[in-house]
Amino acid sequence: MQVHISLSGNNHMRISWITVFRTPAIIHYGTSPGNYTSSAKGSTNMYHYLKYDSGSIHDVVIGPLKPNTIYYYRCGNKSTQEFNFKTPPQRFPIKFAVAGDLGQTEWTSSTLQHIVKSNYDVLLLPGDLSYADMYQPWWDTFGYLVQPLASKRPWMVTQGNHEIEKIPKIHKEKFTAYNARWVMPYEESGSPSNLFYSFEVGGVHVIMLGSYAEFESDSTQYRWLMSDLKKVDRKRTPWLVVVLHAPWYNSNRAHQSEYESIGMKNAMEDVLYEARVDVVLAGHVHAYERFSRVYKDRANECGPVYITIGDGGNREGLDMWFLDPQPKLTAYREPSFGHGLFYVKNATHAVWTWHRNDDHVAVASDQVVLRNLASVSACYNV
Repeated sequence: MQVHISLSGNNHMRISWITVFRTPAIIHYGTSPGNYTSSAKGSTNMYHYLKYDSGSIHDVVIGPLKPNTIYYYRCGNKSTQEFNFKTPPQRFPIKFAVAGDLGQTEWTSSTLQHIVKSNYDVLLLPGDLSYADMYQPWWDTFGYLVQPLASKRPWMVTQGNHEIEKIPKIHKEKFTAYNARWVMPYEESGSPSNLFYSFEVGGVHVIMLGSYAEFESDSTQYRWLMSDLKKVDRKRTPWLVVVLHAPWYNSNRAHQSEYESIGMKNAMEDVLYEARVDVVLAGHVHAYERFSRVYKDRANECGPVYITIGDGGNREGLDMWFLDPQPKLTAYREPSFGHGLFYVKNATHAVWTWHRNDDHVAVASDQVVLRNLASVSACYNV
């Protein structure tokens, strides 16, 4: 139950699932239906939250795998259900689907229906997954909801405020369910925490930051970020993308002046600018907004494109009201549910498209062609 997959280092995939009873953590897999030529074993854990006991949560890493290949797999020894996934391409082109603040509403289902038609390679989720908000069975229903997509393509997620789930004096540990259910490749990227990590796929280096982990200049996350950026080779991965939850730039009335936004921006904006990050994707605000390239609140052709896409379909509804007048830095904004597609065509150009759910077919409600900063001699001095 609740099968989902994620990238786990070079040419490897992590498969996660839950069983009611304790069973072996083993995956049988191969490139033909019903013909499993390989197998791998992993680990099993469970967690307690107040009176809730999770099922057995299994994690198995398989590989090495061939790029752009369909694999068929079976979870455990006794299961008869067969799943399949496609590995991402090794090089360009590659397509990312992006959806933040998903939740479990009819709008969520609409978003997922739109995404599944996009033929994406990897999904990026900038925080706020299930909106369980301490009611643990909602983590299970979320797992069932996303399984049809998340079992077929890797889902790479980071945490949002709805994943914290800390109760003073009663449950002191933050992110208990999130860390148990959605293990990301933090160890593979040299990170000490599942709340922030990086991965490389198809010529793109993606950094997933934790808005709700410490981020000041003396923090572990900040030191890890500096170390990770030193490993980036723009010849191998010309594109550099950052994903986080609380947006650093925001012209919506919602979530203004929050420390997770302005504090993290103050601590890390210089770092991302100097690294020539191409795009920064955020959630949290339940609306869509795309900024022009910006640095220090001013237009800057060497700064990242900041995009807020916290409009996946959560139960709290849309953040309808934007500040007036519209800032000059804002290229497009709209309070509608939807999802984004980041189609990286080659080493120098990509197309960003936002689709609103209101359209029954994929309509480019907002679209822009982006040039990667590593190809701009005025910006790239490494």
